[in-house]
Amino acid sequence: MRIPLTLLTIGLCLFFIQDSARFGFSRLLTRYAVGTNSVEVANEAIQLSPSDPDAHRARAAILNRLQMPGEAVKSLETAAALRYRDDYLWIELGNTKEELGNTAGALAALDQAVHWAPHYAHTHWQRGNLLLRMGQVDDAFAELRTAAAANQNYFPNLMDLAWGVSRGDVKAAEDLIDIKNDNQRMAWFRFLLSSKAYRAAFELSRDSHSTTPSIANAGFEEPLLLNDTTFGWIVSPEHKNRLAIDVSEKLEGARSLQISLDGNWPPATPLLSQIVIVEPETTYRISFSVKTKDLMTGGPPLITVSDATNNQLLGKSDSLPTATSSWTQLNVEFTTQPASQAVVIRLQRNNCDTASCPIFGTLWLDQFHIEQTEPAKKQ
Repeated sequence: MRIPLTLLTIGLCLFFIQDSARFGFSRLLTRYAVGTNSVEVANEAIQLSPSDPDAHRARAAILNRLQMPGEAVKSLETAAALRYRDDYLWIELGNTKEELGNTAGALAALDQAVHWAPHYAHTHWQRGNLLLRMGQVDDAFAELRTAAAANQNYFPNLMDLAWGVSRGDVKAAEDLIDIKNDNQRMAWFRFLLSSKAYRAAFELSRDSHSTTPSIANAGFEEPLLLNDTTFGWIVSPEHKNRLAIDVSEKLEGARSLQISLDGNWPPATPLLSQIVIVEPETTYRISFSVKTKDLMTGGPPLITVSDATNNQLLGKSDSLPTATSSWTQLNVEFTTQPASQAVVIRLQRNNCDTASCPIFGTLWLDQFHIEQTEPAKKQ
């Protein structure tokens, strides 16, 4: 009995060694086939290891590269049958079937991807995008919202898709997004700002109760927030150390803004800016107060007002006084454009006549105010 048992053991060992070698050689051929786009080599790999889903998947990838999606589908179907729990295989199969115009087959494949990976964002995202391309908007966004809930990194893409589908209709986009919490609401607010939907963003902000144009923190009584993208003062990050709230020097209230200049301030770079909501085709006056000490430069500062949408200059103040001056009020008069939603107030410099144009000294700003001087035209 011992001899036959030993022979059987040896035979099994040789079989497994041979099978392992065949599988290893198949994988080697698979890698070579992918690297050279060789269908023939991929076929050899499959012949050596027909039950290896990766061999069939590699053949499909090569066929897709060679613009042969019909053949690629067959290989992906075989691979998916061999490893049916692989959601990525089902996604690849769905994408390839869609390329062939078989949207029903593509959706069925992506249904399988969601079935086998129901808690992962990418399966719902892929299925939602297919439904969107099929024109099933409500079902699509239900899937897309599920994906964004599972992985917040998808939320910016969700907003972008909703904005595109709604063609810039804020209410319709919000219905598609279905904002659930403050983090999403803030992300939507920033998206609206970047999309230049200023009035809609303003309605989401803390200042939405205001019915007339106003300048936030007009007297600098509140702290300045670096990189603030709301409707407050925005401080240029590279010049943040030049600005400080001053309690010893002010025109009114308890504080003013002090700006210390030590030479380097490029004329093209605003130190301070703020977005202000306005009405179209309306004339406004912005007033503010300034004080200077030992301010020396060939390109003195000034306040400019530009349309927030197209950055067209609408108005500018006189240059701020140089040398040393007491508190002085300056004004900017401007008229908004027919499509204006908001303007940007900026503290920047006049251009210089020379390449080197340093600026030294100290200035203080206080008491910004905006008022309408002409009513909006009737539409």
